[in-house]
Amino acid sequence: MNTSSISQPQGPAPAADDGPVVAFRNVSIAFDGPPVLQDVSFSVAPGETRILLGPAGVGKSVLLKLTNGLLRPDRGSIQLFGEEISHMPEEMLFPLRTRAGMVFQEGALFDSLTVRDNVAYQLIQERVPDGEIDSRVRDALRFVELEETFGLYPASLSGGMRRRVAIARALIRQPELLLYDSPTGGLDPVTSTTIIELIVKERDVYHTPSLMVTYRLQDAFIMCTHRFDPEQGRMVSLPKGETDPNTTFLMLEEGRLIFDGSLHELIHSQNQFVREFLD
Repeated sequence: MNTSSISQPQGPAPAADDGPVVAFRNVSIAFDGPPVLQDVSFSVAPGETRILLGPAGVGKSVLLKLTNGLLRPDRGSIQLFGEEISHMPEEMLFPLRTRAGMVFQEGALFDSLTVRDNVAYQLIQERVPDGEIDSRVRDALRFVELEETFGLYPASLSGGMRRRVAIARALIRQPELLLYDSPTGGLDPVTSTTIIELIVKERDVYHTPSLMVTYRLQDAFIMCTHRFDPEQGRMVSLPKGETDPNTTFLMLEEGRLIFDGSLHELIHSQNQFVREFLD
């Protein structure tokens, strides 16, 4: 992947008082039944990538929606960029959400809009001048190597290309936090690796803190054992035995956080649920 045309990244602004970008404290939520999340506590530090692993139905996507206030917890505290958002009015939440980029499952593009307008959707709402929009969209599409799709519609793109456009849309405002909701779900292994390479590229070029949920172990392991090499313009393996120190893992079981640690700790965990998922 070529980074020669990418403007020098400014990097995300630090969280308040250099504290965590996201912090959950004893968070619980239920929907007319058993709790989906129970007493969950974790944080995402500046420059850190957290990967929430697990099968379907353990509360991964719910946790992601709580992170930017799309859902509200029944109990507990959630801080985003140093602000308590658990009971924050919607009008106060909006400016915080604009500081976080989100890649939804299946991309969630608007079929009636061109790629340009999909990527620029938030900028259009903010009435940014067209010339600036075009320049920023082309930069974002160049980063995901899809500049030629500028004037196309999503229906003409493959599933993997639509997912890459979704990443470009998440990057358009230089976010201070990235949220990935199963970014490779439904894709074949080769295309999945392309998407993960883009996520690794973003991590290593811009150093944006991120929280990614996935059920795919391969994706998580690739992210932890690879880095983006700007000289070669592609993702390369870390030396044997090394892992990215800022990429760590979380796991949920029946709504409870049962693991929070490094790849080495994950592989050697004696928790039965973790062992069964890894096997």
